[in-house]
Amino acid sequence: MENLLVHNTQTKESQAAINPEKALQLLKEGNQRFLDNATISRSFDKQIELTTGGQFPFAAVVSCIDSRIPTEIIFDQGIGDIFNARVAGNFVNVDILGSLEFACKLAGSKLIVIMGHTSCGAVKGACDHAKLGNLTAMLDNITPALDKVKTADGVDRSSSNIDFVNEVAVQNTHLTIEKLKQDSPVLNEMIENGEIQVVGAMYDVASGKVSFFD
Repeated sequence: MENLLVHNTQTKESQAAINPEKALQLLKEGNQRFLDNATISRSFDKQIELTTGGQFPFAAVVSCIDSRIPTEIIFDQGIGDIFNARVAGNFVNVDILGSLEFACKLAGSKLIVIMGHTSCGAVKGACDHAKLGNLTAMLDNITPALDKVKTADGVDRSSSNIDFVNEVAVQNTHLTIEKLKQDSPVLNEMIENGEIQVVGAMYDVASGKVSFFD
């Protein structure tokens, strides 16, 4: 029965049986299948049918809008399995936090993943202090991570230094988790009660591997 649920989609019963640790394990296993080119063959028309009356995703992922990171694909999940919030730079604001509160408090998800990625264009823009319409204000969300990364005098802190860019992306993910806990009493209470877990991760655009933070 468990394998059938994985092949189809989550139900109220299967979601209830998943704790935060199991949810994380499911995503890790899915990414490994993706890397091994051994993804599950799903019947999407069947999944549409099964989710017509409701949804019971076991996790929510906040990731970048980058087209190289199709979240369900890299975690080998199907329709109705995970929530997605995607924005350039994978930060959180009141709208995304509200969405995550819905996902966890009302819809029953057990895990939130904040996932940055290597060679992030939004992070590069923040490093270069890009100015363009609404992009300027959006990149301000990444500035705290930029300031957090300390470098020796003379080190290139622009987008030309990919190691620096990637370190800013890591720090941005850590700071986003802190902001989530600080700005959402609803989610923070659920974390403290052990109802949900929040983890950080980085996706490598060169390999497809997701590395979760300890």
